Amino acid sequence: MKMLINVAETVVADALRGMAAAHPELTVDVENRVIVRRDAPVAGKVGLVSGGGSGHEPLHGGFVGPGMLSAACPGEVFTSPVPDQMLRAAAAVDSGAGVLFIVKNYTGDVLNFDMAAELAEDEGIQIAKVLVNDDVAVTDSLYTAGRRGTGATLYVEKIAGAAAEEGQPLERVEALARQVNENSRSFGVALTACTTPAKGSPTFDLPAGELELGVGIHGEPGRERRAMMTSGEIADFAVNAVLEDLNPRNPVLLLVNGMGATPLLELYGFSAEVQRVLTERGVAVARTLVGNYVTSLDMAGASVTLCEIDEELLRLYDAPVRTPGLRWGV
Repeated sequence: MKMLINVAETVVADALRGMAAAHPELTVDVENRVIVRRDAPVAGKVGLVSGGGSGHEPLHGGFVGPGMLSAACPGEVFTSPVPDQMLRAAAAVDSGAGVLFIVKNYTGDVLNFDMAAELAEDEGIQIAKVLVNDDVAVTDSLYTAGRRGTGATLYVEKIAGAAAEEGQPLERVEALARQVNENSRSFGVALTACTTPAKGSPTFDLPAGELELGVGIHGEPGRERRAMMTSGEIADFAVNAVLEDLNPRNPVLLLVNGMGATPLLELYGFSAEVQRVLTERGVAVARTLVGNYVTSLDMAGASVTLCEIDEELLRLYDAPVRTPGLRWGV
């Protein structure tokens, strides 16, 4: 497979050097693998820290900035960051108002953030943690006990980030993050496998005429494989899978997320089909976001995330945000 890299061993460091050059509003520590908003710590503001394996960009480093994360910790490709990174990030953003760790439900991430929380509290930093586990495709997977954390991570980081930017206390920011996670469900579909730089070939075998329904963001197996389906058929399957588990009585936020290699032309067409199914099911959509936000390297495919909202959650979602990967209202 052809890749726009130097060598596999320096992919993450090279990307961080590029991010530092492109975004002077961020402090990017290439050696220690921590990305921090340059004005941190902000007096009286709760710090938000997240992180995970690289390969899902713009998640998480691309969501660092006003209105979203205070810091992010990138691990090696598809590999959890280590507790020292998380501790360094927490110390960099703590203003005395506490720090919220936003953790996707993957075993390595959970264990390392738990260890980092203990280390931070030993240093006098108040820590709260929220686990994101929105993927309805499977209960247990290769890297998880319970449901995987996927597209809802964007909503948790955006809405909790807006609350923190307003100066809301740690307990309230944590409660909002939990509410968003509890109100969110996702389902992903792969048309092709992804290729990690270290392996240089597809991470799993997916024949040309088939697709994986319920795939994870590391290429974990989903519910089933089928012969290739149309965009409308995939939308029917994905939305119905989400609505089997989420029965929204209020409007929803809709994320039609690309897995990395599917062009926007196809994603917007898929979004139209998703909107069709939601209309048929009587689900009102308040806001729609289409694009590559929680990716899986060069995987072709898409995921659908719904988040049921109320007036406060919608207000916080609409609040200004200024990050490399998401920005509006500024």
